[in-house]
Amino acid sequence: MFLEQLSAEVILFFMLYGGLALTSLIASIYLCVRKGNAFAAGVTPPLRLRRWAASLFFIAFLGHIWWLLFYLYSNDIHSVYYLLLSELDCVLMFITIAGTLFAMLQDRERPFWPIIMATLPYAVFVLLNVLYPSDLFMYIAIAYFLLLYLLFTIYMVFAVRQYGRWLRDNYADLEHKEVWTSHVLVIVLFLLIITYGLDAGDLLFSYLVQLFFLVFICLLLWRVETLPQLENVLEEQEDCPRAPEMLQEPNLPARTQQSITIPSNIQQLLAERCESTLLYLKHDLTLLQLAQTVGTNRFYLSQYFSRQGITYNAYINNLRINHFMSLYREAANDQKPISAQQLASDSGYRSYSTFSLAFKQRMGRSVSTWMRETAK
Repeated sequence: MFLEQLSAEVILFFMLYGGLALTSLIASIYLCVRKGNAFAAGVTPPLRLRRWAASLFFIAFLGHIWWLLFYLYSNDIHSVYYLLLSELDCVLMFITIAGTLFAMLQDRERPFWPIIMATLPYAVFVLLNVLYPSDLFMYIAIAYFLLLYLLFTIYMVFAVRQYGRWLRDNYADLEHKEVWTSHVLVIVLFLLIITYGLDAGDLLFSYLVQLFFLVFICLLLWRVETLPQLENVLEEQEDCPRAPEMLQEPNLPARTQQSITIPSNIQQLLAERCESTLLYLKHDLTLLQLAQTVGTNRFYLSQYFSRQGITYNAYINNLRINHFMSLYREAANDQKPISAQQLASDSGYRSYSTFSLAFKQRMGRSVSTWMRETAK
């Protein structure tokens, strides 16, 4: 197919397609070259995440280029070139998307070799279809890739839930540390790409996929730039002295962990060194930092909160919300102007939306409703 044979709608689509290819290349170069952070100057994002995201953008750029050339000069979906390009596109995109999602989860470094091994059967079936043309091989390859995508999606749901529990057990502030939004969009985009590959004849749907991809580029760039580096805390946690029982058996079952005796003065130490000193108002206070301040072991402190039926994040939130209510009542008694946003900030919250959600979970009603009821 040559340019003079194309309709105006198709030419406009190719212009959008080429523009997104250029945008992907710029995003890849930016993540590789720029040392600073243009979107959130005070945040140091994980280097591993930047590299994986840069690889993903570069593969997207290459994919846009080779498909653009293919449809301009061949457009034969029954050719060997089409099969090989489809295989290369699917395998490389799946690997880089998986690597990027894994890099966002900083609770632990997950082995990546199973992802690579899982793509091999798909590649084998496509190559068999090239060597011995048969619809059966193609159907098996497509079915396998869809199944692979489904299994990976299910795995990521559980992995993100595990990561969320780890955050709540170790961090007082969760702003920009959670990754649900990014994962959902990436997985939706992945589904759109697969659907697009199965039915590439609909120009309107092709436009929709490209617009989703533009949103994906913007969101992923924002996520890479705003997700803080947490590995340093992990390294500190590994160096933190553990209970003797843990040193002897690092992978104790939950029943054995529950039988470990927790020092009886942890509650008193928390009252003296965290609650009385208002340490809980400090931004990004981690479980490890609190354990060091209290003078106890991180493992013991974590087990203490678990015995209380709460997470470390819930403990800090309860103290901050109590502080907010105390400040409000004090201001109301003194008949001073009251700003819920300012009081939330004075209570240790960077984000009012985060405070509002935590308050509603704790009190069972919104901040404004509680303020009206308290003022009566």
